[in-house]
Amino acid sequence: MAAIAFFPFEFPEIPQVACAFTSRRGGVSEPPHDSANISFDVNDGPDAVAVNRRMVFSRMGLTGWCELNQVHGDVIRFDPAPHAPEEHATLDGDGMTTTAPGHGLVIKTADCQPILLAHRSGKFVAGLHAGWRGNKIDFPGSGVRRFCERYDLKPEDIFAVRGPSLGPSAAEFVNFETDFGPKFRPWFDRERKTMDLWQLTRDQLMNAGVPEGQIFGLDLCTRTMEETFFSYRKACASPVRDTGRQCGIIWIRT
Repeated sequence: MAAIAFFPFEFPEIPQVACAFTSRRGGVSEPPHDSANISFDVNDGPDAVAVNRRMVFSRMGLTGWCELNQVHGDVIRFDPAPHAPEEHATLDGDGMTTTAPGHGLVIKTADCQPILLAHRSGKFVAGLHAGWRGNKIDFPGSGVRRFCERYDLKPEDIFAVRGPSLGPSAAEFVNFETDFGPKFRPWFDRERKTMDLWQLTRDQLMNAGVPEGQIFGLDLCTRTMEETFFSYRKACASPVRDTGRQCGIIWIRT
């Protein structure tokens, strides 16, 4: 049983907050979920998933696991109660916040963007799940605004990082006009029929008041780095069509 490989991230000036983005490497799941799948909802064996999740929980030193049934919407759950990593999520939504040290906010992805937010004080954090539908409804922007409203924060004191996800060259939308529409043309490459979702998220965060210098991104494409990450689009192009999920996690250090 190999340790699950992950990419750590720490915001400048906020050492109290930790972030991690897991990969598909390590863990115990069998193909096509090999090997570090952390989702119970993708036809993987539940015992293997539980082992993988417990490995992540222990490696990060968490005291609580917070997770949602992600539905590609804009519902945020404020200060959700944590549960054991071996347990299933009970709440629907695509965003979470917390002020509790040790409570990891877990955002599951396999091409969608995990967007992790932290306040300059290190006392408030949030995690958002944004696929292209989330971008279409400006969830990155509305997520920041509601995060700030909840705790009486200023957007200029928010830091954000976008984790591994579908890169600009791989985000193909052949039905752009019906999927997105005219107002999203600045981010659409008509010749390649691809969307720059990374830049769109950055612009939506900036429009919500987050300073450009406080927005970070791990420019790792899940679709093209198939040995490192799970990719839903890659799986849908194969006969099997099943794949696992990695995650982005943010927490306040204890």
